[in-house]
Amino acid sequence: MNIPAYCAGAWSDYELLDAGAFEKLERFGNQVLIRPEPQAIWDATYSAQEWQKLATIKFKGRSAISGEWVKKQSNLPDRWNIEWKNELISIKLRLGLTSFKHVGVFPEQSVNWDYISKSLKEMKVDQPRFLNIFAYTGAASLAARASGAEVTHVDSIKQVITWANENQELSGLRDIRWVLEDALKFVKREVKRGKTYHGIILDPPAYGNGPNGEKWKLEEQINEIIGDVCKLLDPEKHFLILNTYSLGFSSLIIENLLQKAYKGNGKVDTGELYLQARSGIKLPLGVIGKLKNF
Repeated sequence: MNIPAYCAGAWSDYELLDAGAFEKLERFGNQVLIRPEPQAIWDATYSAQEWQKLATIKFKGRSAISGEWVKKQSNLPDRWNIEWKNELISIKLRLGLTSFKHVGVFPEQSVNWDYISKSLKEMKVDQPRFLNIFAYTGAASLAARASGAEVTHVDSIKQVITWANENQELSGLRDIRWVLEDALKFVKREVKRGKTYHGIILDPPAYGNGPNGEKWKLEEQINEIIGDVCKLLDPEKHFLILNTYSLGFSSLIIENLLQKAYKGNGKVDTGELYLQARSGIKLPLGVIGKLKNF
């Protein structure tokens, strides 16, 4: 079976340079970072000397997710901005060095930002409604808002919603609806209210906690939330993006989930999401499923 692959390539403010030996070498604007990457189990293409020459900041962890950043020069920033754009929209994102190896954006998701902006234009709805669940710092929310959608952004962590609001202001946008709540509870309430959306994206973590201590475990709850999310799709025109980054998930799992939950007439597509490195390597970063009906 030939599994489709969705490639997130480089843009002016981001490029994956190389990956290997459980690390990745990435350029964000003017900074080149070395971060852990559990999927990069092969040898790096560039030499260790080339990595050290190119890198300006490296994450050194006490574990794969917790540690500290080491800068080549002390005056390098802890925060800086980047821009992403296509032929339709432009958004800006504030990056920051966190203690969990993250910087505030998942670059592989740029293929979804592009899909969101183009789908909302093709849909030709006067005021499309868009829902971003497990929304993090909001790049998908910004892409939808910049495309003219009425946007609801849901996350369970107050700090990342604050970060997303900063990105909204940085991008010159306004009026995104911010919701601090457990994702599953929010979706169930929206179903009861009879709410619908023309576009929905969700990128659930493997594990997580809601604002009131609610527990999230991907393999135990993904079937339930997808069943409810599909009920929120506008009956006439809609699209859905489901992205999962879990070493145990395959595209067939996503295909089965969506086909069982979805009752509409749209097409279901699934495949692997990856970043193309300058060195030639392809770095897999999850599996993706899409529904489209318009």
